[in-house]
Amino acid sequence: MKHLVEVEAATATAGPAYRNARAKDGLLQAPAGLHSCWDIFRASVEKYPDNQMLGRRRVVDGKAGEYTWWTYKEVYDVVMKLAASMDKSGIKQGESCGIYGANCPEWIVSMEACNALGICCVPLYDSLGAGAVEFIICHAEIQIAFVEEKKITELLKTCHATSKYLKTVISFGGVTNDHKDEAKKHGLSIFSWDEFLVMGGSHNFDLPEKKRSDICTIMYTSGTTGDPKGVMLSNESLLVNIAGPDSVLQYLGEAFDQDDVYLSYLPLAHVFDRMFEEVFIYHGSKIGFWRGDVKLLVDDIAALKPTVFCAVPRVLDRIYSGLTTRISSGGMLKKTLFNIAYKM
Repeated sequence: MKHLVEVEAATATAGPAYRNARAKDGLLQAPAGLHSCWDIFRASVEKYPDNQMLGRRRVVDGKAGEYTWWTYKEVYDVVMKLAASMDKSGIKQGESCGIYGANCPEWIVSMEACNALGICCVPLYDSLGAGAVEFIICHAEIQIAFVEEKKITELLKTCHATSKYLKTVISFGGVTNDHKDEAKKHGLSIFSWDEFLVMGGSHNFDLPEKKRSDICTIMYTSGTTGDPKGVMLSNESLLVNIAGPDSVLQYLGEAFDQDDVYLSYLPLAHVFDRMFEEVFIYHGSKIGFWRGDVKLLVDDIAALKPTVFCAVPRVLDRIYSGLTTRISSGGMLKKTLFNIAYKM
């Protein structure tokens, strides 16, 4: 009876529920014909095969060049090779795959391979504390993980606890002999990116049927206390969310389209950037990746010329301060010309 009273008290003090004004006549619906996040990518490959999709800047002798690109069809071909290798490794639909590293084309390719096979994609990140990666691998029962090369050593340090679940590690780049020796101690298979891509060879497999109710990804957050909390997101949740930005832009008289260019800056391990990258994949747009150094961010922006850039206030303030300082130090003429151009 005490429990019932406490529940009634909590209900009585609950505040009102709020809804976006754009949804006053009903909640937004997922785009017609799409039943999973795999359908977002698959449909765009069919509609925009030759559009540029994923781009990065190659650094040669310490100097960054222009962005180089994979088309939607080229990305699809790599995704299917990766999916063949994953299927051959034995992971099944509904099981969990970790992705650990900074935003890059390989991150998206790994994610799409998970989507193709109906495997739950679980981003890993260590900003929640040293034990967060170990906890998430065990909590989500992750069996296979794609890892940025410089993060492999940190991941292998968790193997005393995680090898019960984790069986296969794939680097976004290469692997060293030390990595191989350490993995072998814990019974893990470890592959470079290129090694794993060819492992599937001529392996035949069928893509499973995916449903909107299937769990597509688990996003871990710190919560308020204790261990990280996993938020299970279904295909439907993400499909509906890609309709949100489109609805807001339509209200403002704007629209995303295949000519848009998005700078992938905020971590893909957080749902905000994951959602927006799905939006731009849906529209057949270009996604360019920053180099991971905030001091080089403005240079990456200048090279990419994005039409959309999602950021946090601290970064925007840093960019604003840098620009205003540069303009002010350029003299009255430059400052006047900038102000005139800005107001046009």
